[in-house]
Amino acid sequence: MTGFWTVLLGGLTLLAGSGLALGAALGLTGLLLLEFVAGGATFVAVDAVWNVLNAFTLSAIPLFIILGEILLRSGVSQRIYTALTPVFSGVPGGLLHTNIAVCTLFGAVSGSSLSTAAAVGSVAYPEMAARGYDKRTIVGSLAGGGTLGLLIPPSLSLLIFGALTETSIGQLFLAGLLPGLLFALCFMAYIFISSLVASEAVQKADVAIGAFAAFLGILRLWPFFLLIAAIMGSIALGVATPTEAAGVGVIATILVGFAWGDLTPKKLIESFSAAIRLYASIAFVVMGATILAQAVSLLAVPQTILQNVQEMALGPFVVLLLVVLVYLILGCFFDGLSLMIMTLPIVFPLMTGLGYDAIWLGVIVTIMIEIGQVTPPVGLNLSVLVSVTRDEVSLGQAARATVPYWLILLAGVVALTAFPQIALILPQHLM
Repeated sequence: MTGFWTVLLGGLTLLAGSGLALGAALGLTGLLLLEFVAGGATFVAVDAVWNVLNAFTLSAIPLFIILGEILLRSGVSQRIYTALTPVFSGVPGGLLHTNIAVCTLFGAVSGSSLSTAAAVGSVAYPEMAARGYDKRTIVGSLAGGGTLGLLIPPSLSLLIFGALTETSIGQLFLAGLLPGLLFALCFMAYIFISSLVASEAVQKADVAIGAFAAFLGILRLWPFFLLIAAIMGSIALGVATPTEAAGVGVIATILVGFAWGDLTPKKLIESFSAAIRLYASIAFVVMGATILAQAVSLLAVPQTILQNVQEMALGPFVVLLLVVLVYLILGCFFDGLSLMIMTLPIVFPLMTGLGYDAIWLGVIVTIMIEIGQVTPPVGLNLSVLVSVTRDEVSLGQAARATVPYWLILLAGVVALTAFPQIALILPQHLM
């Protein structure tokens, strides 16, 4: 084991620290382990990469990325925001609640935290800044709400987790639904309370309109609700696999974008181009992580760690606490999906070996990735939103404004640990 850890930590430190792409650093470290620690077993890397990239389940990833990119450019987020704005008029916090609600709905189709934050932020920030909302508070709500795109299904994080761990993606999607909605409610509760306590940070909102008028506004979103039903309904009812549902979703999104949004052929081509680049970067990391995972598996590292944990009598809860701390620290330096792909080869077999449910673990890992999305200095949600504000809000100001949402997400990990049925009740009863 000494040789393994020396090559692993030394290789990652030197290769990643040299500025090499993370996927290359992971793959080369895996090859070094296979060659010098596993006795020249580098040939297994080729089969491992081929099997992963040739998997039917993993083909859903580029489809969901395409779907999110089309939504980002189709103007659909503007229509959703306009329709939901009157719903929260007169409520303390006003449009801050709209931010969370729109992020929740947008996340229910896009599957991407960055797409959600960028799409909603580009619409919400100019509108709210013009109405006098505190700019830091706007960014904080958008950064927090944007994280919901990773948890509320369909989720790229849960999709990759399921593909790499051979866990049911349908069950993972259902497991993320209730926690995602509860997080949205908690975010809104925080906004409501903070608006009463510190009224200078927010607007008390506009003049309230009637409930019927607000209901009519929501009804105008029927094409978007139909899109959500087409994707998630087909998976939950067992009519389609996640990959098939993603394919249907792409076609439906294109139709909705042209008929209901302002999608053009030029924007559609731009969406495909951006999706190809994003998937290429994700696939490259997956390839590198697959080679490393093959080395870790071949050397039986998770089993050795599990045996050591049992001998030390640390207990499952202490190990979970250590895993959470590792994710919190690494989340400062790696983007979420890369962090998950990089750590799963050790974390998944270790935690399931200690008796933790694989579906529940997928939700916990996704929440930890969400926390990383709003943790500086890397915090991609923060970086995207700072660019949306054209640097009117600095990265440090955005990070401080997001702290309450960061704490709510961390509290959610505690709640799910105490009450795992929050995540497991839907997959256990619906699939």
